[in-house]
Amino acid sequence: MTKPHGRKTRQKVGEILQSQDRKQALELLAKIPNMQLVGHLFSHFYATDELIRFRSITAMGLLGKRLAAEHMENARNLMRRLMWNLNDESGGIGWGSAEAMGEIMARSPSLAEEYASILFSFLDPKANYIDNPLLQQGVLWGIGTCVSAFPDKLTPHLGGLIGSFLDDRDETKKAYAVRALADAGPPGPGGLPDHILAETKKVRLYTGWHFEPTRICDLALSGGDAQGQIRTTSK
Repeated sequence: MTKPHGRKTRQKVGEILQSQDRKQALELLAKIPNMQLVGHLFSHFYATDELIRFRSITAMGLLGKRLAAEHMENARNLMRRLMWNLNDESGGIGWGSAEAMGEIMARSPSLAEEYASILFSFLDPKANYIDNPLLQQGVLWGIGTCVSAFPDKLTPHLGGLIGSFLDDRDETKKAYAVRALADAGPPGPGGLPDHILAETKKVRLYTGWHFEPTRICDLALSGGDAQGQIRTTSK
């Protein structure tokens, strides 16, 4: 049974995540003890409001960074929990977990060194491939966030796995694949195919605290940081 103070803190976290002021919201969340905040942010991974879900993922990225700086084993336990959520044996569906893995690793080189290959394996049919279309969106988002911070991790093999989604019927997966490939290189086409550079269809792209309508071609040409918006890896 949830303790009364736990319910109060969870409600407070939910209210903070609704704030329009990103900087203030993240500062307020950082005042909550780390190990208390973990569970409350996880609960918002399942929010029906997609914006609240993404904001909780952003906050989890910064929380992971703090944990890694203070006690690496606590950070590893968080990563293991995220990985477990994506495992069929967990009995649940790991909404937000792949995205959070990417957010955390983008902020922690040490954790990226240990866990990036595991996140990447979720796209590999010869490894830990995830075939749930909605979870694939999250994996692509998480990988894109990670490689935007560590572009050297985008190997030809990984690039090929991501590239296979450039013709996906799911416009969100296509956009996230473009974001991942564009963010890993310098601004410009970066070898993306012509039909992507000419794709004018708009998608709703999370830009660090809000959603913005973004054309896929703009996403490709701007290095994934469409219209100069805040990257999710911003501090």
